Amino acid sequence: MSEEKGHFQMDPMSGEPVEVDGVYKNEWGREEKLARGEVFPADPMLGATEWELTQLDMENHSNGETDPRLYPKKDATAHDAHLQHPKRHPAKPNKLE
Repeated sequence: MSEEKGHFQMDPMSGEPVEVDGVYKNEWGREEKLARGEVFPADPMLGATEWELTQLDMENHSNGETDPRLYPKKDATAHDAHLQHPKRHPAKPNKLE
């Protein structure tokens, strides 16, 4: 268990289920990519060992296109502005005759 972690935190052990997809490293430095739901394997030399998450597996679900929410919006024209709120109408000049 690394010293940076809190007093009550412990790395997962061999035989426990993997909770997060990623690359894990055991006590001897052997790295292995594991998926959620798999079981942490035992080391051939050590047997049961602790595993530390070293890299998260980040999947990019985009299909190569920009998210439509990020497209620039068209500028509001004077005609569109008055449709937003009734108080946005331009004030009419007072005619003193």
